[in-house]
Amino acid sequence: MTRSLEVLDGADTAAVGAALRVALSNDGPAILPREGGTGRGRHATPALGDPVVARDAPVPPEVPRAVALVIETSGSSGAPKRVALSTDALLASAAAVEVALGGQGQWLLALPTHYIAGVQVLVRSIVAGTTPVVQPQGHFSASAFAALADELDAPLRFTSLVPAQLARLVTAAEADQGIRRSVARFDSILIGGQALPPALYERAKAAGFRVVRTYGSSETAGGCVYDGRAIGQTVARESGGEIELSGPTLAEGYLGDDELTARKFRVDDRVRWYRTADSGTVVDGVVRVTGRLDNVIISGGVKVALDRVERVVQALAGFEQAVVVPQRSTEWGQVSVVVTDAPVSDDSLERVRSAVIDSAGRAAAPVEIHHVEQLPRLSSGKPDRLAIARSLQGRAG
Repeated sequence: MTRSLEVLDGADTAAVGAALRVALSNDGPAILPREGGTGRGRHATPALGDPVVARDAPVPPEVPRAVALVIETSGSSGAPKRVALSTDALLASAAAVEVALGGQGQWLLALPTHYIAGVQVLVRSIVAGTTPVVQPQGHFSASAFAALADELDAPLRFTSLVPAQLARLVTAAEADQGIRRSVARFDSILIGGQALPPALYERAKAAGFRVVRTYGSSETAGGCVYDGRAIGQTVARESGGEIELSGPTLAEGYLGDDELTARKFRVDDRVRWYRTADSGTVVDGVVRVTGRLDNVIISGGVKVALDRVERVVQALAGFEQAVVVPQRSTEWGQVSVVVTDAPVSDDSLERVRSAVIDSAGRAAAPVEIHHVEQLPRLSSGKPDRLAIARSLQGRAG
C-alpha cells in the first residue's frame, strides 16, 4: 500500500507543522520539507546548501504507506539521498528524547525544518502538546535567540542547535550577562550535526549552559546517542571499526535506491542495523566516534584521518570553528589544509603544525591555513564542506 507524498516549503514552519501532524496520524500524505521552495521536477531551483543532485531527480508522487517523512540529504560525502522515515520511527525517537531529557517541554526551533534536527523539534512539540517558539530563518543572531528564549513559559525548556550556533551564543554570553541568563534558562541544549569541539563545550558549561552532545543522523530519526550513551531502545555496537546502530528509530531506507538501502541497512541475527560509516568504539555502552571512515587521505604513503587533525586544530584558541579539508599535492599526493574565517597571525601555521605533529604525526600536519572572509555554511549552520573543498580545487600543494 502507498500514500501520496507532498513537497512543502521548509521555510513555512506553520504549514510544515500542520502537515506533519496529519502525516503522523497516518490520515494524510507523507511530507518532504524542502529548502527554497516546493519544485518537484528537474527545473526546481536549488538553494544554498541544498543537495543539488538529489533535487535534480523527480520526486515520486507516492511512497510506501509506512513512510510519514522524507528528508533530503547530501551526507558528508555529497552522495544524494532521500531518507524515508516512518511514523513509528519518529514517535519512538520523540519518546526516547522525552525520557532522556526528563519529560516533555516547550522547544525553541532554531534549525530549518528540512533538516532532521529541525523537523524533530516539531515532532516532539506535537507529541508534547506544546507550541514551539520559532526563530525566523536567516542570519543566526544571539540577541534575537535570547529574546525568543525568554518567551518560553513551560516548566521544561529545550532547544536543538549546531556547534556554530552554540559558539555565537557562548561568545555573546561572555560579553552580555542578559544573553547569558536567557540561554541558561534552557533545561537542555541539544548539540548535534557535527562533533562539538571540547574547548567550546567547556566554555558553554562555564557560561551555565546545559549542553547535551548528541549523535545520530537522518537515518536514525535524529540524535539517538546522548553524551555517549544510546537512548530509548537504540543499541550501538562497533563492527570492524565502524559504529552500527539498531532500534525502532531506524529509517525505512532510501527512497528510490534499493541498492543503497541494502548496503547501509543490514540484518544480523534477525536484528536490523544501520551502518554509519563512522569510525569509533563502543566500550561498556559508551559510544566514542573518532571520525568518518571515508574522510581519510594518503599523504606520502601515510594514512591520515582528517577528522583527527580537525579535532586537534579546533582545540587551539582561535581555531574552534576551523575546518580541515584535503588538497592535492604534487609531492605528497594529498595534504591537509586548514580553512578558517577567524583572524590569522604570522605564527598561526607553525602553532597548528606543531600541535598536529605532536598528536597525529608529521604526515598529518597541515601545509597551509587558508583564510576566507566567511566560511561557507549550509542553512543548518554546519560548514559546507563540499563548497570549501571546491574553493581549493585546482590548487596543488
